Amino acid sequence: MGLFDKVFGGEKGTSEKKENNVPWNPLTEISQLDELEKLSENKTVAIFKHSTTCGISRMVLKNFEAEYEQQLNDSVDLYFLDLKAHRDISNGIADKFSVRHESPQMVVLKNREVVHHSSHQAISVDKLKELA
Repeated sequence: MGLFDKVFGGEKGTSEKKENNVPWNPLTEISQLDELEKLSENKTVAIFKHSTTCGISRMVLKNFEAEYEQQLNDSVDLYFLDLKAHRDISNGIADKFSVRHESPQMVVLKNREVVHHSSHQAISVDKLKELA
């Protein structure tokens, strides 16, 4: 495998990034939005909206996963939304939480409120640590 493959998502580069053990919970049902809102009363909830066909979204996801720190596991629940498979849920997030759709995007909930949302390169583990 060459450098090009590692930088642009070849097989080995992809599996290396997955080894960081980011504890993603799949967001696959619109009904989960009510559950996440309730969960946010006791724990910070972050939703990462990812477009599987977008190179920028893939780069932002890889950067986030590379920077993620395991100590956040106790204070943040992470949810992963595949926009291509579940656009209805993305629309539901926009409606329920009054956040304009972007991709990639991170929406952070605490006490049933959106306390932060960011997109593209503004998505950061440091900001999530601040909010946890």
